[in-house]
Amino acid sequence: MRRLRHLTRAPRGLFATLLTVFAVVAALVTATAPAQADTTVCEQFGSTTIQGRYVVQNNRWGTSDPQCVTTTDTGFRVTRADGSVPTNGAPKSYPSVFNGCHYTNCSPGTELPARVGDISRAPSSISYGYVGDAVYNASYDIWLDPTPRTDGVNRTEIMIWFAKVGPVQPIGSQVGTATVGGRSWQVWSGGNGTNDVLSFVAPSAIGSWSFDVMDFVRETVARGMAQNDWYLTSIQAGFEPWQNGAGLTVNSFSSSIETGGGDPGNPGDPAVCTVSYATNVWPGGFTANVTVNNAGPAPLDSWSLAFTLPSGQRVTNAWNASVTPSSGAVTASATGSNARIAPGESQSFGFQGTYSGSFAQPDAFRLNGSVCSTR
Repeated sequence: MRRLRHLTRAPRGLFATLLTVFAVVAALVTATAPAQADTTVCEQFGSTTIQGRYVVQNNRWGTSDPQCVTTTDTGFRVTRADGSVPTNGAPKSYPSVFNGCHYTNCSPGTELPARVGDISRAPSSISYGYVGDAVYNASYDIWLDPTPRTDGVNRTEIMIWFAKVGPVQPIGSQVGTATVGGRSWQVWSGGNGTNDVLSFVAPSAIGSWSFDVMDFVRETVARGMAQNDWYLTSIQAGFEPWQNGAGLTVNSFSSSIETGGGDPGNPGDPAVCTVSYATNVWPGGFTANVTVNNAGPAPLDSWSLAFTLPSGQRVTNAWNASVTPSSGAVTASATGSNARIAPGESQSFGFQGTYSGSFAQPDAFRLNGSVCSTR
């Protein structure tokens, strides 16, 4: 039988005194409490949120050995990572933080999924903390699919290997090198049975970097492994450990999506445009003459045209525009003499370049952030 404590009514003055004491104690507790207590997640697919907008996931999918992640205000650290798996196979887990949707788990307030052709920029920053007594990679994942998928496996996975320790390598085989985001990468291509994988491997470890995710997306589109009418569904940063892994840390992570909108006459806003890309090609070299037409109702001032040169191509000189960088995702910017394109009018520029392998043309152009048609 449950025992009940006998209660008596206390004097009103005593209640007032007790309420005052409780209020003071509550104020002291509130004043000394941290802004956000660290959370430790050890469940196989457990997750939590940080910064009110990103999901941290344990994602221990390839092993039964224990693993735990502990959040910080800006990232997470792997606090336990027992066991190992063979280095010639898949890793044991992917503890990570993400913006977007992963197996129906969507980060708070995310702009994803978003149509690739509607995204002008996707700025992101990442800072990693590495350890030396484990076998792992530091993997930044970008997922693409023909549909606005929020569950299951996407069609194409882009992996950016910021660092690797031990005898591990990406899926598939190396197919060349590329300059993306102003950095040089080894490029690997393959599939794991459920999706295609395009990997960019840094020649040496990168500790932190701020960059545009769309540089890698456009490089993937240029290689035929995605399309502009596909969807970017999630952006993730974490680690793939094969052996151990405790102490690995994402110090900080940020990700946002910028889409077009507003007055088409302003740089960075959508514009109705058409691009003609005419080439003259010979073994190892080529010239490109590009004509940009403003089919919108307002003039375009200080225009810039963004596109991705196929792998192996490099610009050696340009005229009537500044083209930078020399390879990968490039931007042609107007010079003083042709900085304005009136409605219904066109401006042209050109450049000379070199190439290796087979020659191909860019398949997507963005004028002041807006997708152009081609002819």
